[in-house]
Amino acid sequence: DEADNDPAKKVYKFLKGLLKEWEAELEARPSSVANSVAGRNESKTLKQCKDYIRPLFKQLKRRKLEAGMQAHLTKIVEFAQQGEFVKAHDAYMDVAIGRAAWPIGVTMVGIHARSGRAKIESANVAHVMNSELQRKYLTSVKRLLSYAQKKRPDVDPSKKVL
Repeated sequence: DEADNDPAKKVYKFLKGLLKEWEAELEARPSSVANSVAGRNESKTLKQCKDYIRPLFKQLKRRKLEAGMQAHLTKIVEFAQQGEFVKAHDAYMDVAIGRAAWPIGVTMVGIHARSGRAKIESANVAHVMNSELQRKYLTSVKRLLSYAQKKRPDVDPSKKVL
């Protein structure tokens, strides 16, 4: 169908489908399960997931999602559809924290400041966890990935992220 050549639609349909499936699954639980602490927490998680992912759905519908982000999400969705959850998780990590070096530890050794120091301190790190909105919807994408993985008993455990 036309979703195959329209990445925005493909991502939207896949994530929206998972959300609906998850919701239906929670609806179908017996009230004893739904009212248990774990059941209520799962319901809360779903609700938060829906709230957080809404801006992403809006951007996808309006075709306003930044190209790089869309490419990453398309990759994540394609891997998840193929049951390649390890690859999907790697793609998620790519978009979430990127491949840039993360300076950790001692920054001033000796009397000379490192030349890369200025770059590190500047706030213009180009990755998405700095944007609250993106951070929130990516968290939801990750939750849906975990859910999708749980729903696929046909997928070999070696292709899953545990």
